[in-house]
Amino acid sequence: MRGALLVAIAAVLAATGVSPAARPRKPADSEELRQLMVEDQADRESKAIDWAVVRPRDRARLARVKALHAGGLIRTAEDYYHAALVLQHGEVPEDSLLAHEFCVAAMMLGKNDIESSSLGAAAEDRFLMNIGRPQRFGTQFRRDDTGPWRLYVVGDGVTDALRRLMGEPSLAEARAREAEMNGK
Repeated sequence: MRGALLVAIAAVLAATGVSPAARPRKPADSEELRQLMVEDQADRESKAIDWAVVRPRDRARLARVKALHAGGLIRTAEDYYHAALVLQHGEVPEDSLLAHEFCVAAMMLGKNDIESSSLGAAAEDRFLMNIGRPQRFGTQFRRDDTGPWRLYVVGDGVTDALRRLMGEPSLAEARAREAEMNGK
């Protein structure tokens, strides 16, 4: 029965001129987006980042990711994830929001991993922080000039269980990280 069904489907496809080679293929991951992400992350490896050098490079990468997005050239789960990593370093809240949305898109396309969910949580927190609202997951820290690092205000509503599911530490662990960042 199953063999007869496959033969019938093949006959219909042959009659309509649709060959297996003509079927739409899954698009390949963008090497350009991967490279933009690699460069973005490399700029953040040093403990003493020269922001006068990094900020212009960030802006150029952001502009390119936005152009690729506008042109419909972000297509795969990896593309969305790579673009989100670059976008989360934007200077306007909308960049962080788009990074969060790109993480959701990456997960919808099959990149269901801890890196995607963690980046999605961090991008959401960064967006909320940048619009003056409490963050939800406790991923963002701030400092004034040379003052101590402080965990940005964390609102209610997200439990430590959800934080863990999203790949983030508990709120107590985030507070301990604040102390570590300040050499305590």
